[in-house]
Amino acid sequence: MNLTDYVKQVSLEDFGRPFIHQAQWNSRLRSTGGRFFPKNGHLDFNPKVYQELGLDVFRKIVRHELCHYHLYFQGKGYQHKDRDFKELLKAVDGLRFVPSLTNSHSKPLILYRCQSCQQSYHRKRRIDTKRYRCGVCRGKLLLINQPED
Repeated sequence: MNLTDYVKQVSLEDFGRPFIHQAQWNSRLRSTGGRFFPKNGHLDFNPKVYQELGLDVFRKIVRHELCHYHLYFQGKGYQHKDRDFKELLKAVDGLRFVPSLTNSHSKPLILYRCQSCQQSYHRKRRIDTKRYRCGVCRGKLLLINQPED
């Protein structure tokens, strides 16, 4: 699929306006489906969204980025907080947030528990239990589970 041609097609069909810049894949995007660059007007898209969630979800992501794009060049509020953006996104049925992707790089959580008040702490990184204490009662922390690295 030629990404720029697809974005041009979506722009004309859903917005009735042309997309005259470039769209490209960016595999470094992790937590977002796409990005709009006001400086030069190009769009970046996460290829994993298309691969894992399919064309229907990807089209809604394209609509989201095109909302930023068209509002910016019309001189209207193009940021997430702006009313113009929220209204246009709703009108074209774009996604506000990307559904979560499978992330093979995420670390398993380590569980610590306070010996005094039984408060639980879930952490991605190890804690030095000799140095740190419970934030509730200042009790001693105990390592409950250690995931295998």
